[in-house]
Amino acid sequence: MDIQLINIGFGNIVAANRVIAIVSPDSAPIKRIVESAREREQLIDATYGRRTRAVIITDSNHVILSAIQPETVGNRLLTSKDLESRDNR
Repeated sequence: MDIQLINIGFGNIVAANRVIAIVSPDSAPIKRIVESAREREQLIDATYGRRTRAVIITDSNHVILSAIQPETVGNRLLTSKDLESRDNR
């Protein structure tokens, strides 16, 4: 089993197989999820002080903040899965 990694900005990397959702931080429910993760000490801030543009939710209930757009993270996820499927042929 190969672990596929996704660059989420500034040299930070997340395991692709652990990602459940990549969402925008603008809605009230997502803000509540972020605050809840902060209280549970399961929030990982990978923004390096920049504005949060994507919130990544993992299967371990960790919430990761990224300073790059959700579409960009999603495209990187799809690209890594495409590379994996080509390698398995």
